Amino acid sequence: MKKMMMMAASVAVAAMTMVSCDNNASSNLKDEVDTIAYDLGVAQSEGLKQYMTYQLGVDSTYIDEFIKGMKEGAVNETDPKKEAYMKGLEIGQQVQQMAKGLSQQIYADDSTKSVNVKNIVAGLVAGLKGTETMTAEEAGNIFNEKLANRLYGENKTAGEKYLAENKKKEGVKTTASGLQYKVLVEGTGELPSDTAKVQVNYEGKLIDGTVFDSSYTRNEPFTVDLARGGVIKGWIEVLKMMPAGSKWEVTIPQELGYGSQNMGQIKPYSTLIFTIEVLK
Repeated sequence: MKKMMMMAASVAVAAMTMVSCDNNASSNLKDEVDTIAYDLGVAQSEGLKQYMTYQLGVDSTYIDEFIKGMKEGAVNETDPKKEAYMKGLEIGQQVQQMAKGLSQQIYADDSTKSVNVKNIVAGLVAGLKGTETMTAEEAGNIFNEKLANRLYGENKTAGEKYLAENKKKEGVKTTASGLQYKVLVEGTGELPSDTAKVQVNYEGKLIDGTVFDSSYTRNEPFTVDLARGGVIKGWIEVLKMMPAGSKWEVTIPQELGYGSQNMGQIKPYSTLIFTIEVLK
C-alpha cells in the first residue's frame, strides 16, 4: 500500500510539472516541496488579485506588467539597490492612496478637484533627506491644525459668537482665560488643593444642545486627579474654583477644550457646555 501511495505521489508531481509547462507558469516542480510552494502561490493568488485591484489600484488590463514587476521583486531580493527601488515603488502606490484620501476629506464629492500628489512626495523627500527644517512632529501638528481649520473653521466662528452672546446673560461670569461659568448651586465645602482628587457628576453638550457625555446617565460619578490632569484645561481651571457642594454651568472655549482635535461627536474647534456638580 505504501509503495502504491508513493507511486501516486510521483505521478501527481509529474502531472503538475506538465501542467505548469503547458500554462507557461515558469515553475519547476521536481519534488513534493516544489508542489507545496506552487500550491501556496495558487492559494494566495485570489487574495493578491483583490489587493492588487482594490488596495493598490492596479488596472487589471495591465496584469502582465504587474506580474513582471512581482517576479523581479521576488527574485532580486539579494540586490539591495534593486530591492530599495521595488520598495519605493510600493510606497509610491500607498502615497497615491494617501493623496486620494486627503482629496476626499478636503473636496468631498467634487471630483473635479484633487490634491497634487507631487507635493506629498516633495514633503516626503525633504523629510527623508533632512533638507526640511521642520521636524516630522512639528509638521504633523501644523498639518492637523491647517486641515482642521479648513474643514471645521465654521465651528470656531460659531463658538465665538455663542460665547459673545452668553457672557451677556445674567449671572454669567468670565475668567481671564475666557472660560464662562454660572453658579447654579453655591457650595459650602472646601476648595480643592492643586493635588486633590475631586469627585463630580456632569453633563456635557455642544452649543446646538447635543449631549455627548453624561455621568448622570451612566449613574457613575467621575473622579479627576488635579495633580495628574487627564482632562481638558477648562476642567482643571474651573474645578479649582468650585467648593464642594457646588453646581455650575460652565462654557468652555475651544482653546481650553479639545482645540483642533477630532473627538468623534466633538468636532474640532467646538465650544463645550458642561453642568458640573462637585460631590466631594
